[in-house]
Amino acid sequence: MVCLGNICRSPLAHGILEKLIIENQLSWTVDSCGTNGLHDGESPDPRSIREAKLHDLDISKQISRRITNDDFIHFDLILVMDQMNYFTVNKLAPPYQKEKIQFLTEFAFPGENKPVPDPYYDNKFQEVYSLIETCCNAIVTKLK
Repeated sequence: MVCLGNICRSPLAHGILEKLIIENQLSWTVDSCGTNGLHDGESPDPRSIREAKLHDLDISKQISRRITNDDFIHFDLILVMDQMNYFTVNKLAPPYQKEKIQFLTEFAFPGENKPVPDPYYDNKFQEVYSLIETCCNAIVTKLK
């Protein structure tokens, strides 16, 4: 799961999908990261933590980090939140790994390249949580 700073959207996506993995007894691994590294070593945004807690989900122990070359090797999918993340991750990816990069929303809204809006400035964490949850449920339904 990839967003800009790895403090709002991708931690929520990480936590939601991780919960679904456990509930569905899947042997998947999920992680999250950001493209800019400005928040490396930090916990998720308190507003993301609060929104997750409203849904009985604890993401407070996640630690922000920047995407690395190893992510392209270790993960089958690199799911990005918006066009800017897609562009940045695509630039970083080795040519033979670019097919792994998709919009998180692709599974719920195929072909739309629909962005997951960044709630950092507009505080729309509830709406973002709902969209991410819809997408994560679609991922589990389609890939399990």
